Amino acid sequence: MAKGPPAAPRIINRKVRYNFEVLEKLEAGLALTGSEVKSLRAGKASLDEAYAMVRGQEMFLVDCHISPYPMAGYAQHAPTRPRKLLLHRRQILKWQARVTQRGLTIVPLEIYFNPRGLAKVCIALARGKTHADKRAEIRKRDDRREMDREARRRR
Repeated sequence: MAKGPPAAPRIINRKVRYNFEVLEKLEAGLALTGSEVKSLRAGKASLDEAYAMVRGQEMFLVDCHISPYPMAGYAQHAPTRPRKLLLHRRQILKWQARVTQRGLTIVPLEIYFNPRGLAKVCIALARGKTHADKRAEIRKRDDRREMDREARRRR
């Protein structure tokens, strides 16, 4: 059986689901340099504090930290440079309207490589949660956990 290329890790933004209510998801391509792709394949990236913004008719991923690739030499990239997201103009304008009218935010959920080997980012249209929302969610999760524990004990 032939071995394929090793699976590249998925870089996941774990804080998003706690801090935001995800309303809609979308897969977008990423315009990257060679050293950025190598760092992503090595799993050297962070989506904490990252967000997407629309400039003109283009969307950019801002504050996504991709560590410099040590073997790149002179062709090194800036770790937190804005990276262009590859979307259809129609999708960008639709999301831009929703962000400006309703006060929503565009946040990245994860970066991964698709089966063809292309870097993709899953972005989400999200609404920020208040402190009370977060407490209610924790309470609901604890109640569900307690009910499951009781159901297992009674079997």
